[in-house]
Amino acid sequence: MLLRYHSHFLISPNFFFPKLFSSPTFFSLLRNSTTLSTTIVSSNSLSSSTYGPSLQKGTLLSKTPQNPFLDSALNSHQQLKIPENGDEPPFDEDQFTRVFDIAAIRVPSDRCFELETRLRGHLLNWPRVSNIARVPGDEMDEDIKELLMEKKGEAEVEEALSRRIYGQAEGDGEELSGVLYRDKLAKEFNARGFVKFRNLAKISRPNKRNKRREEGESRGERKKKRRSIVVEVVEERENVVSDGEDLSGLLGDEFKGRKWRGSTRLLLLDETCVGRKFDELPEAIKAILSESSDVVTNSCYELVRCNLTLLYDYWLNDEVLEALLPKDMVIPSAFETVGHIAHLNLKDEHLPYKKVIAKVVLDKNQPKIQTVVNKTEAISNDFRTMELEVLAGNHSLVTTVIENGLRFQVDLTKVYWNSRLSTERQRLISCFTRDDVVCDVFSGVGPIAISAAKKVKRVYANDLNPHAVDYLERNCVLNKLERRIQVYNMDGRRFIETIFSSDKTHSVTQVVMNLPNNAVDFLDVFRGIFRNRSRDRNLTLPRIHIYGFSRAEDPEFDFHERILVALEEAAVAVEMRCVRAVAPGKWMMYASFVLPTKVAFSKDYVDCT
Repeated sequence: MLLRYHSHFLISPNFFFPKLFSSPTFFSLLRNSTTLSTTIVSSNSLSSSTYGPSLQKGTLLSKTPQNPFLDSALNSHQQLKIPENGDEPPFDEDQFTRVFDIAAIRVPSDRCFELETRLRGHLLNWPRVSNIARVPGDEMDEDIKELLMEKKGEAEVEEALSRRIYGQAEGDGEELSGVLYRDKLAKEFNARGFVKFRNLAKISRPNKRNKRREEGESRGERKKKRRSIVVEVVEERENVVSDGEDLSGLLGDEFKGRKWRGSTRLLLLDETCVGRKFDELPEAIKAILSESSDVVTNSCYELVRCNLTLLYDYWLNDEVLEALLPKDMVIPSAFETVGHIAHLNLKDEHLPYKKVIAKVVLDKNQPKIQTVVNKTEAISNDFRTMELEVLAGNHSLVTTVIENGLRFQVDLTKVYWNSRLSTERQRLISCFTRDDVVCDVFSGVGPIAISAAKKVKRVYANDLNPHAVDYLERNCVLNKLERRIQVYNMDGRRFIETIFSSDKTHSVTQVVMNLPNNAVDFLDVFRGIFRNRSRDRNLTLPRIHIYGFSRAEDPEFDFHERILVALEEAAVAVEMRCVRAVAPGKWMMYASFVLPTKVAFSKDYVDCT
């Protein structure tokens, strides 16, 4: 019985202490303790005794000049000094280069993947580092490789090579290459040539793919991606090479002094194997390498020492900022992407380091990100535009955003755009049908209106900002939907009154009011919107989709009450849900309801003239 209660305590502590484990105080303490433990683990992860690469491990390049800005950031006992002019001294990217000593096994390229699978538990398991490394220059044509792998003397090898060069390879029972075969047919154009004339024409045409590849090499040199990992062989610890012919002179001076048996790869071993000899390796590695009895295969197994160099491009954004910023500062790793622009929301503590943060964000997200900006002031105007400061990259804030297969041109200095609401916009559009007529009261540049135009019958889009209307018209033409969208530039109340009172417009079935700051204040325009119409049973009342902000403890109840007050109706069936938290204690809410008949035909209406 005691054992049963003891096991139940391990599974559910709430059995004994229901009030303690259900109270919010306990969960707040639990969150604080979890945060504390996470901080301790993250600080200990930088110690040199941990597994894997770190900026606290490895060695710097001797030719790298010292940078006092980075040195003070990497050393916890030094305090980073903030310049008085607000401009941070630039850090040197070479200061983030770390060189690590590792051991590797040189194996034949055709056995590489097989051995990688069998040795996986003993290979270098570092993030973003491949266990297989190529040996520079250790590649050769397969035909030449098969020729050199044969058991022939040096004189026979030279004779076979000369026979292939001068088109006499058929005497060895091998097929001629395409060029030699074409030359032979040109000299002896007989009945056999006519039979294989199609092959002759094929090999006579220029290879377009190779031509494009040659043209692309010159372009690729200018846009060559920088390397982040370099593996260099420093020393061969112990060779397991059997006796054989030394053909290394045929491959160049770099292969002289050692045997070559075809193209090879390097299998990078675990950190624990550094500095060991072949006899000191784990028994599993020695057993796998000595398992085969093939002399030719075993001749290429050799233990070498390598230098693994991790450059600045290897380290992630958080790892670099963690080394540059003070130890007690939160790393600003999250940002919003709008086309080629990265939009940061830096706190006051980050502002002295804003240029360094922007440079790291730009370096780690190129070429997708070309500009890094920061919001300097909160949104306070009627057009909901933001004051932005360009911190890094080019100064162009006009970009093209691709969302749900559509293209939108945006100028962040003149219009409002939020990429984080793309999922919410797609969810809203999924509620529409092909027979709907949508009225977008606050359309902006048209993310909802243009997306809905691909699905519904007709869209009426409006915005008070003339710049947003200009980009809305451009985006309609850009997506070839200008015939299904009618654009307006007026106040929201006047727009709703104009659409619902006009006989030329179609019957609106869906109304979207995506202005969370004060969209609820515009609901009073719907009181008496159908006052001049007869109460026809076939009349379809529109469904209204509205967004808003709430800081109340119960945001759903608060938003529901504000809708009822604006409509002056006590009984309205409203579908409510929280979209996302935009700030601590502040929620973005979504509500959907069908306009009540009593409100639509009310005699008490708002005059928008």
